[in-house]
Amino acid sequence: MEQPKNIYIALGSNKGDKFKNLQLAIEQIYLEIGAIRAISKVYKTPAFGFEGEVFLNACIHVSTYLKPKKVLTILLGIEKKLGRMRSTTQGYESRTIDLDLLLYEDEVLESKVLMLPHPEMQKRMFVLQPLSDIAAAIEHPVYDKTIMQLIKDCDDNSKIDAIHVCLNNPTKAYDFSSYNYIAIEGNIGAGKTSLSTMISVDFNAKIILERFADNPFLPKFYKAPQRYAFTLEMSFLADRYQQISDDLSQLDLFKDFIVSDYDVFKSLIFSKITLPDDEFRLYRKLFYQVYKDIPKPDLYVYLYQNTERLQKNIKKRGRTYETEIQDEYLDKINSGYLDFLKKHTENVKIIDISEKDFVKNRSDYLWILNEICSA
Repeated sequence: MEQPKNIYIALGSNKGDKFKNLQLAIEQIYLEIGAIRAISKVYKTPAFGFEGEVFLNACIHVSTYLKPKKVLTILLGIEKKLGRMRSTTQGYESRTIDLDLLLYEDEVLESKVLMLPHPEMQKRMFVLQPLSDIAAAIEHPVYDKTIMQLIKDCDDNSKIDAIHVCLNNPTKAYDFSSYNYIAIEGNIGAGKTSLSTMISVDFNAKIILERFADNPFLPKFYKAPQRYAFTLEMSFLADRYQQISDDLSQLDLFKDFIVSDYDVFKSLIFSKITLPDDEFRLYRKLFYQVYKDIPKPDLYVYLYQNTERLQKNIKKRGRTYETEIQDEYLDKINSGYLDFLKKHTENVKIIDISEKDFVKNRSDYLWILNEICSA
């Protein structure tokens, strides 16, 4: 899964309830564009280029999976929602909200609708001062100067005063503080790796991703399951045990919790499907000897998707060795997980995402976060 992009947005308002306008804009940006990484102080500044009421200005750092022009389109839509009508004939004027995309990573772009970096940002202290609160060391990709250096070079002498009221970060509405370790589970193609990755980025979590791609027996198993099933399951068990034990024992003082895209118990679920009865009984004895020593997750999230959606997702990701997976096999895996979850009801959250696409639709992603945090 691709990593989100870091972008910086300037906000300003000099009409109506200015502080409320800034807060509403931030909340809409969070809902439609991405997670809010940081919010600057709010500054009171004089109107720039015209006579009008003083502005309240701020800057935010956002992470997003959207392209620059899509971000701009959404920002213009948010302005319209909050009552701003952009004039094509007049110059500067009072406005309920002004949203400017300043930086999109280090991208340089020039088109009729969008220029990156923002072509006027280096001339405006009401932009540079709040931006320095959250990105002082970031370099301007054209001038090769940090934001602090741009402030020193700026000729704008406008008076800028910080106010003693802070804007709220919508990310804090989702509380993971009760958990040290969350396991995201699901069938093949359910989206557990994508969700784990997104949560780790948005909520400062250490991530543990299963190293299935390194298993040399997996492609062989899909071609000759009876021959390679026991070898595959034993190799998975050994690797999962080693990885979880190592990663959970290594404290990361800079992360708030741990999220993984699997729980070791999946080894028993898959082996019951893939192994004949005599081999499964032997495997189960070995499994429980290993499993008793492994820390268990504080929250177990199971992403349920119906078989039709799973097959679409499997085809979409294009792993050649998964092309032979049959519906019957996926049905058995789903049944195995649900049987396990019926016996382990504590700290378990089953979320049906058959009608959701949380990678493409941010609203679906936020819905899942709400489901998890209400567990």
